[in-house]
Amino acid sequence: MASTKLEIAGVEIKPGETKQIQLPTPRLFTDTKIPIPVHVIRGKRSGPTLFVSAAIHGDELNGIEIVARLLKSKAIQRLRGTLIAVPMVNVYGVLNQSRYLPDRRDLNRSFPGSAKGSLAGRIAHLFLNEIVVKCDYGIDLHTGAIHRSNLPQIRGDFADEATLAMAKSFGLPVLLNTDIREGSLRQCAADLGVKVILYEAGEALRYDEMSIRAGLKGVINVMREIGMLNKRKISKEHDIQPFIARQSGWVRATESGFVNHVAQLGDHVQKGDVLALISDPYGNELSRILAPAQGVIVGKQNIPLTQTGEAMYHVAYFKQPDSVAVGLELLQDNLDLAEQTIVL
Repeated sequence: MASTKLEIAGVEIKPGETKQIQLPTPRLFTDTKIPIPVHVIRGKRSGPTLFVSAAIHGDELNGIEIVARLLKSKAIQRLRGTLIAVPMVNVYGVLNQSRYLPDRRDLNRSFPGSAKGSLAGRIAHLFLNEIVVKCDYGIDLHTGAIHRSNLPQIRGDFADEATLAMAKSFGLPVLLNTDIREGSLRQCAADLGVKVILYEAGEALRYDEMSIRAGLKGVINVMREIGMLNKRKISKEHDIQPFIARQSGWVRATESGFVNHVAQLGDHVQKGDVLALISDPYGNELSRILAPAQGVIVGKQNIPLTQTGEAMYHVAYFKQPDSVAVGLELLQDNLDLAEQTIVL
């Protein structure tokens, strides 16, 4: 468990208190302050400390809404331990509707950073030392890049049993066992012993209601799993069996042209299935994009234009892809059973 005393940016938060803190970052060249908003809820009862972060890439907006709904949820009113919610890590990027910081660096490749480094390095260092090191667990919320959508999925290092338990409890059928990238938040958190999973869903600069609702429900499921909330009995009828993909890869365009998508997110495809057709401006077919192996579509390009070599479909490879497809249908059914505004 994390230390009993909790202080962020010089502000102490005692058990039973809720505080909103402005984490100071370097000023804009206009001398404008641009702090990172942090919402801290400490339960009266002891328990683990969890951070939930969003918009580490400034154009990934779904997570901001997930955090907002989480803070309004009745489910967290009887909290054990501490929830540190950070709706916007890269506030600069949110303002500019950009994935990156003003120095064109990717914040999620800039950890652990430095107090005397670049803008990206300073923010990474600040977030790591003011938030991450004070936590036992973390959930980092992401979307696909601009013009690309991701199927709701959890990514993490599933060789670690605690991380795998978090991932399974989230309640999604698709889990991707992914390598930890150099300079990422997840890498530095792992070095500190903080268990972190990534939630990927939807598209940059868009709200996707299914992704938001699945994300909110998943975060609360994880909080139940790690002992921050009471566990609830789940009907086996609506229980989702998670499947782990040990491999995935992007299928790339073989020609430049206009795209007619055949396969969609969540589709179970067989080797040789047509994923998309590429045509010239006159409608003449130039190429067919084929599935290289049996799998499930977990990411896809949305814009109907492509260049040779451009990534078009992200396919995850499972031993039982047909069962994954059933799980995806059950996920949609479960979300449809809930009201538009989830009260968990």
